Amino acid sequence: MKLEEHEKMTVLLLGEPFTGVHLWLDEFHETLGAKHRRKRHHLKGIQEVRALWGGRAADAAKQHIIDDLKLEGWKDGDHFPIDEADYVRMGLF
Repeated sequence: MKLEEHEKMTVLLLGEPFTGVHLWLDEFHETLGAKHRRKRHHLKGIQEVRALWGGRAADAAKQHIIDDLKLEGWKDGDHFPIDEADYVRMGLF
């Protein structure tokens, strides 16, 4: 999803855009393309967001990650990636 789509989703669900969170999660997109997701789109990434910005920001990060995982065929109830190695092991970028 594009930044604007992530922002709209978190405004709808959480009342604010959390732009900094979305930019941080997608920081490696320019150099890695879609493979950037392996870097922070997992539970460890959500924990890092919680440490940096707090619980509501972590909720925004989780939603961002779920939205992107669904683009890769992930479904609600599927195993949620724990870290980068787990993300790759799951066959995601």
